[in-house]
Amino acid sequence: MDSPSIITQVSKEEANRPLREKSPLPIPNKKRRRCGLLRAIFCCIAKDQDDGDQIQGSSNNNTPLLVDCKNSSNKCAVKHLLPEVKPQDTGKKCVVIDLDETLVHSSFKPVNNADFIIPVEIDGTMHQVYVLKRPHVDEFLKRMGELFECVLFTASLSKYADPVADLLDKWGAFRSRLFRESCVFHRGNYVKDLSQLGRDINKLIIVDNSPASYIFHPNNAVPIASWFDDTSDTELLDLIPFFERLSKEEDIYTILQEHKSS
Repeated sequence: MDSPSIITQVSKEEANRPLREKSPLPIPNKKRRRCGLLRAIFCCIAKDQDDGDQIQGSSNNNTPLLVDCKNSSNKCAVKHLLPEVKPQDTGKKCVVIDLDETLVHSSFKPVNNADFIIPVEIDGTMHQVYVLKRPHVDEFLKRMGELFECVLFTASLSKYADPVADLLDKWGAFRSRLFRESCVFHRGNYVKDLSQLGRDINKLIIVDNSPASYIFHPNNAVPIASWFDDTSDTELLDLIPFFERLSKEEDIYTILQEHKSS
C-alpha cells in the first residue's frame, strides 16, 4: 500500500479548489514513492475510480449493506453500521464527526509542536505521524458528548485513526468509530452514507470539511472549513452554541438551513 493513502489528508491548495476539480493528477514515477506515503494513510480521494471496486467493505452505489438471505423469498434485514443506541443516548440526535482537517491535522513531516506522534506500520516499515489538534477541540468534543450520540466517521484507515481517537477523546464522546471500510466509494471519493448507520435520518447531522463526504445527504451537513495549522481558529468553539440549540429542536433541517445561510 502507498503510505500516503492511510490518512485523509487534503492539501491547502486542494481544499481551496472547487469540488469537481478535486481529482487525482498523474504523479511522475520518481515522485510516486514520496507522494504515495501520505496518500495511503490520509487521502480521501482514491488514485482512480477503478480502485474503488477493490476496496473491501466498500460499495460503488447508494444501496445499504444487507445481511445474506438463505433464499430469495425472504426479506433481507439491513445490516447497519452502528450498534443499538446505548441507554444514555436514548432520545438524543446523532452527530457524525469527521477527523482529519476537521478536528486534527496530521502529517509525516516532523512538527515541533505536535500534540501526538502516532507510529504507523506501512509495508513492514514504521512511520511517525505528527498530529496537531485544532484549537478548542477539547471543549467541542466534551460538550458534544454531553448533548448527542457522537460517532467518529473518517475515510482514514483504522491503523492511524483509532490511536488518534484514543488520545483525542478524553471523555468518551465517540460512542462508535467508523473508518474507510464503512465508506461508499463514489465517483473517486469516499462518501459517508448516513442511510447505512441505522439511525433516523431526520435526526442525523454530519460535521465534515469535505463536501464530497456528505454528497448523499447535503441537507444534513454542518460544513466546516479545513484546518491545518491556524492557531487563531475558533470554528469549533463557535459551533458549540449552535449545537446546544440544535440539540433541543425537533426540526433539524430548518436550523441547519438557517446556519448555512447566516
